[in-house]
Formats: sequence, structure tokens, C-alpha cells
Amino acid sequence: MARVVVTQMVMQQKLTKCCHLRQQWRLFFSASSPQQQTEFFDPETCTSSIKQCQTLQSLKTLHAFTLRSRFYHHHDLFLVTNLVSQYASLGSISHAFSLFSSVSDSCDIFLWNVMIRAFVDNRQFDRSLQLYAQMRELDINPDNFTFPFVLKACGYLRDIEFGVKVHKDVVDSGYWSDVFVGNSLIAMYGKCGRVDVCRQLFDEMPERNVVTWSSLTGAYAQNGCYEEGLLLFKRVVDEGIRPNRVVILNVMACVRKVSEAEDVCRVVVDNGLDLDQSLQNAAMVMFARCGRMDMARRFFDGISNKDLVSWTSMIEAYAQADLPLEALEVFRQMILRRVLPDSVTFLGVIRACSSLASFQQARTVHGIIIHCFLGNQLALDTAVVDLYVKCGSLMYARKVFDRMKQKNVISWSTMISGYGMHGHGREALFLFDQMKALIKPDHITFVSVLSACSHAGLIDEGWECFNSMLRDFGVAPRPEHYACMVDMLGRAGKLNEAREFIERMPIRPDAGVWGSLLGACRIHSNVELAEMAAKALFDLDAENPGRYVILSNIYASSGKRTEADRIRALMKRRGVKKITGHTVIEIKNKVHTFVAGDRSQPQTELIYSELSKLMDRIRREGYTPDLNFALHDVEEETKEKMLYVHSEKLAIVFGLLNSGPGSAIRIKKNLRVCGDCHAATKFISKVTGREIIVRDAHRFHHFKDGTCSCGDYW
Repeated sequence: MARVVVTQMVMQQKLTKCCHLRQQWRLFFSASSPQQQTEFFDPETCTSSIKQCQTLQSLKTLHAFTLRSRFYHHHDLFLVTNLVSQYASLGSISHAFSLFSSVSDSCDIFLWNVMIRAFVDNRQFDRSLQLYAQMRELDINPDNFTFPFVLKACGYLRDIEFGVKVHKDVVDSGYWSDVFVGNSLIAMYGKCGRVDVCRQLFDEMPERNVVTWSSLTGAYAQNGCYEEGLLLFKRVVDEGIRPNRVVILNVMACVRKVSEAEDVCRVVVDNGLDLDQSLQNAAMVMFARCGRMDMARRFFDGISNKDLVSWTSMIEAYAQADLPLEALEVFRQMILRRVLPDSVTFLGVIRACSSLASFQQARTVHGIIIHCFLGNQLALDTAVVDLYVKCGSLMYARKVFDRMKQKNVISWSTMISGYGMHGHGREALFLFDQMKALIKPDHITFVSVLSACSHAGLIDEGWECFNSMLRDFGVAPRPEHYACMVDMLGRAGKLNEAREFIERMPIRPDAGVWGSLLGACRIHSNVELAEMAAKALFDLDAENPGRYVILSNIYASSGKRTEADRIRALMKRRGVKKITGHTVIEIKNKVHTFVAGDRSQPQTELIYSELSKLMDRIRREGYTPDLNFALHDVEEETKEKMLYVHSEKLAIVFGLLNSGPGSAIRIKKNLRVCGDCHAATKFISKVTGREIIVRDAHRFHHFKDGTCSCGDYW
């Protein structure tokens, strides 16, 4: 009861104050002359009125009044500072800076701090650093309020060079021991990737508060130092420091194991933070990351008043766990409850649609995005381009790309990568040439281009691209670029050249490099080099079942059954389980999944009957089954399954039975498409007159009139 009374009193005070302010404005505007208007306002009231302005128009009106008031001259700096601050808070940086510039010869540090903060709060970080540099040129000394804002700008811009200069100013100004400045330095160095400096600053700080601990845990989380972040959090608990919400959020980002997640949740409960919705949302993501989608869903269902972040987090959790249907169902429920999605929500939804490779879902989601007129349009447009690429429609992807009002390096790289995935290497290179005339490519762009060259067999062009990286653009090759080159040489049958290339690498080859060589050995049945690559991979990537399966199949195809069985036994001893292959197809907005020998569909009898007829038809056209894939399937079905019941063939027949005449059939395989299925699908496209689009784990195959877009170079 007492709490209710206090609440009512506070509300009454606010109402009285509001009514008094309205009365002042009413009297002010009813006055007949500027002289009379000044009667109603003294400097203190005017300052209070400035802070109460909720619209730009009301602030401009009050500003105009101050310019002709009789007290403006004596209190101009004080009023200007408040006006600058309020203009900035209402989003009008131009008015704020214009007013600041009129008195920028002032040495008042408070005024400069207000303007620097205005730039930072409105995410104009470059301008805040320029203003700080101008301030230093005028010999205006910064204080402990200046540094946190400037350091925040350095962190967001990842400008370590400027940050180091500001750090020197901190030391020279004597503020190195200020806890707020120290916290800002840790945060800045963390965003710039200098975790070592963060830790040194932390250890040397004479005074720490809870923000200090959250800043360092945040730095660890941002830079992938998860073990260090968890150890620091343990120290927080052991030293009896009460963690705040930010500390918990940062350490949740470090958690990778269920036991760690449970420990963090116990601390949350012990400190009475279990009802904090932001922590509930973060816990949802944390458990999903640890593979416990049941716990993630339990947290989601336990939130009574779900906000936008709750819905978005659950959608993203399902999408990252490769549960796209569940992600889209949560999105559907969200829309039904009239929760308006934002750009972050749609990025999760797009991820789910990409995983399904559902063209119809892609068009639906794209239509909703257009209807919503959301912000962050660049990121969304780029994601939509990637979505259409992964749903098999380069035409729609290119339409969205061409209509983009703004493009960045990610946009260009995404479209180039799309051409590469679909086997259109020449188009990828043509687009790359257009890009170079407008924007500097980065390391991701070069991965896209080199991959496109590899898939299209463009050896000379690939070498030129690789050599130009450092020479023309100052981009040092990374392991992924070397992996692309090995893949390119290996696919072309230049296995010895690929091996020599690896031996000349200036950096240690990683699993991606050796994996590319092993994949090439599968294509060209080179047992010797396969053994060399596999030996390295069993050390670097021992948990990846695909490495064992490929080597086993290489042995089996070469007639070395004993060695093949030995590799299978090694998998079993190490507890490495083979990934089950499956193929999905969408018919009438419903997704159907097939595995080898699948008999779960209601149309099973019809599917198998039609499949038998279809196999007879393509045999008459010249198809010959490749029995190698019946004995040791590449990366998917078990030995016992016969070729004609592979999941790809079942999905294609299902599509033929349930789609309209002449329509394209789109399927998605979670592993590399079977070689026999690839050959059979060419014949199926010929005898049925259908276009068949197959997306596997690595690329797209467009089958039409008996040929494939890959040109059998895959």
C-alpha cells in the first residue's frame, strides 16, 4: 500500500511540474512583445525548458526566444551548451554543431565534451575523433569526462592507432588511475583485438568496480578468449563481487559447454537476476549454442511477456542449430501475435530459409521485408541476395543486387560467390572486374573469386587473382585462400603441383588446405597423396567424419578393402559417427525429407513404382549405373543401400509426381551429391523435359536437357 501511495505522489509531482511548464509556455506565447515574453523566463527556467523540449520545433522556438532575450549575453555559454546537448539528443547534429561552431573559440572543456559526446551518441565516430584532434591543437586539455567518449569512438572504428595516442594523453593528463577512464581503455583495446593490453591495464588498475570486470569479460568474449572469460568470471564469484547484468551477459557469450551454462545460471539465480528478461534471452542463446535446444525452448516458453529480442533470439537459435522449420514456425507465431519484426529478426529468418533452400519461402520473406520498409537495408538486401543464391535462383539474386541503392564489399562478394557456386566462373570474374573499379576487394572477396575459378576450371585466371592479392591490393593470403588454390589445382588433376604448392606455403597448412587435397584425391583416385593428406587431417580435424569416409572410399574404389575396413574401424574406436545423408524438397509450401531407402512417405508405393519406370527409361537412353557408389557411397548412404533408392532419386521422383508439368524441381542434399545420382539426373532431365536444380554441400548443379551446368567438372 505504501508503495502505491509513493508512486501516486511521484506521479502527482511530475504532473504538477508539467502543468506549470505548460502554463509558462501559454503565458509566453500570449505575451504581445519580446519584452513581455522575457518577463516569464529567467535563465534557470529557460535552461529547464530547454531540457523539457521533446520536439525539434519546440526547441527551435525556444532557441529563437533566447537569442533576443535580455539575459542571453550574460549566460550565453551556459545556454549554448544546453542547447547543443538538447539538439543532439533530438537527433539534429547539424544544428548542434552549427551552434557549437559559433562559440568554438571557447576553451570551456564542458562545451567540447558535450559536442564530442553528441557525435558519439549519434554514431558519428569519425567526427568525434576529428573534434578531439582539433581540441588538442587548440591546447584545450581533456578531462576524465572527455576520454571515455573518445575511447568509445576509437573502439567502434577499430582505430587502434588513434586509441594509442589517446592512451598517451590519458597518462600525460594524470587520469590513468581514474576507474572510469581505465574501464574505457579496456573496452577500446578489447574492440581493437588487443586482449593482452586489456589484461595489463586490468592488473595495473589501483581501483576496480564491477564495470571493470564486465569490460574485461567483454573483451575476452569479443576476441574468442572463452576460457579466459570463464576463469575471470570464476574469480568474480570467488572474490564475492556481485556481478551485474553486463558481466553475466558477457560471460554467457563465452560459454560453450552445458556444465558451464548451468554454473552461470546458478550465479544468476543466487544474485536475484533470474527475472531479468535480457538475461533470459541470452540464456536461451547460450543453451542453444551448447546443443541443448530443449533448455533454450524452456527459457523461451517461460518468458510471459516476450519482447522482440525474445522472438528474434529463438528464431536465430533454431536457425543456427539447423532446425529451419522450427525457426519459421516461431516466426509465424510472432507475426500472429502482431509483434513487428526488425532487420535482425529477418536475418535469422533468412538464415532458416537459406538452410531449407526453399525458393517459395524466400519469395514470401522477401515480400514481407519489402512491405515492412525496414532500416538496415544494406544488410538485409545483401542477405536476400545470398538467400536467392542458396535457393537456386541467380536471376532473382541478380535482380535484387542490381536494384540495391548502396553496395558494400560484402554485397559484391556475395554476388560473386553466387556465380561461383552455380558454376558460372566467367560471370564471377566479369563482376569482380566491375567491383575493382568501384571498391577495394577484401579477403572474403578473394575467397569468392578463387572458389569460382576452382569450380569452373579457370586455372590461369585463378593464379592471376591469387598473385594480385598482395601485389595490387595489399591483401595477404590466408589459409582459406591457399585452400582454394589447392582445390583448384587438385580438381584439374594437377595433384603434384598442389602438393608442391602446399610445401611452399609460408604458413602452416590447416585442415581446409589438407581437406582440399584429400577431396582432389577422391576425384582422381590418388591413394598415396590421399594417405598423406588424411594423416595430417586425423591430427588437425579428428572429429570430422567426412575425412574418414573419403579415405575409406578411396581405398575401396582402388580395391583395397582391408585398408578401407581399417579406416571404418578407426572411426568406431574414436567415436566418430558418419553423418546420415538426406535430401529435402519443397512442394506446395511443405518441406519433405528423404533418406536412402525411405518408406515413410504416404506415397511410398507410387514413388517406388514410378522410380522403377523412370530407371528403365533412362537405361534405354544410355544410363549405366556406377556400381562403385553402391559398394561404398561417397559421404552418405550405407553400403547395403542400392543405387536407385538414394535420397536424391527418391526426392526427384516425388517432385515429378507432385509438381506441375514443365516446372523446375529443386532439391537440396546435405552432403556431396552422389556421382551415380549426378549421372542419372542428367538422363532424368532429358527424358522428362524438366529442369532439375540440385544444391549439395558445396555447390549447385542445374540439370537441363541431359547436361549439367558444372560440365561434369565437380
